[in-house]
Amino acid sequence: MTGGILRTNIERSVQVHAKLLETCLPAMTTAANALVSAYRAGHKALFFGNGGSASDAQHLAGEFLGRYLRERRPLPAVALADNTAAVTAIANDYGHAHVFSRQLEALALPGDVAIAISTSGNSQNVIEGVTCARKLGLFTIGLTGSSGGRLLGLVDALIAVPSDETPRIQECHILVGHALCDAVEHAIATAQVKAAIQMTIKS
Repeated sequence: MTGGILRTNIERSVQVHAKLLETCLPAMTTAANALVSAYRAGHKALFFGNGGSASDAQHLAGEFLGRYLRERRPLPAVALADNTAAVTAIANDYGHAHVFSRQLEALALPGDVAIAISTSGNSQNVIEGVTCARKLGLFTIGLTGSSGGRLLGLVDALIAVPSDETPRIQECHILVGHALCDAVEHAIATAQVKAAIQMTIKS
């Protein structure tokens, strides 16, 4: 029985991953280009989500701050669930719906990129965060499940994984996030190498 359950999980994940390229590549391309443009202009990325999506936000912010595969300059990224004191204070004083929007008001600048992660696309604090980000002039990216939920039509780029199963969606969110890291890092690292070559030639 255990082996059957394991096999079923893997098979379902493979099936969803097989559909991901056709379904999500256009939005992923838009998202990657927005991140590259923001980083080239000296801006930052702000990630937010709840539960497993909060962990995904931390994971991906860490990839930008450190490195994914290539040596390059650190890229500024913030996971808004990281600051436990801020999250709990805001939730206590203003309500849980405002734990991300309140931080965005303090930290975000026009030209930054907001990455909202929600398997359902309906988390109220994520919706409030995206609404705030748009008012502040940020480019907004949503990572959701197949329906997009309330984030559909609210974000500039919606990467909607073709599944309604939370585990399958979360598995694909990390793949999408890693792919975005790779694309951004390649663009930034390539630009750094070209700049170094030009400096060498000039000297």
